[in-house]
This record gives sequence, structure tokens and C-alpha cells, in this order.
Amino acid sequence: MAAMKAIEVSGILEGNQLRFDEPLPFARPQRARAIILLIEDDITEQEWLYVASQNSAFDFLKDFGEDIYTVDDGKPF
Repeated sequence: MAAMKAIEVSGILEGNQLRFDEPLPFARPQRARAIILLIEDDITEQEWLYVASQNSAFDFLKDFGEDIYTVDDGKPF
């Protein structure tokens, strides 16, 4: 089996066509496999952030040992 690279994109499914919200980051045609996850309810970004913040999978981020960056790190954009 060939190596695969995963990307995540969103879009609108209309019949048999999928219209992406943003252009895909590829310059040439290439083979791809797709898994389509249908959103059953419109969930706002605020709701996603709230659910993620309540998820115990991210509890490790509350550890002070993970707090290794300051506002002086990185470059402003």
C-alpha cells in the first residue's frame, strides 16, 4: 500500500459533487481517497471550542509543565 498524507478540508456536499470552502493545496491532479463525515447539526466554532475545552483528552494541557511558552516567544504576524 502506498504512503498516504491526510488533510482536512470542509465544504458543501451537493448531490454527487463536493464543493470545498477553500482551494486544495495541490498544483497537479493526483489520486485521492475520501472519507466524508456529514455534520448532522450546524455547530458553531464557539460550540466546538467549548466542547474541546471540556474534553478530558486535553487535561494534560493544564499541567504547568506544558506551559513552556511566553508572549515573547515566536514572531508576531
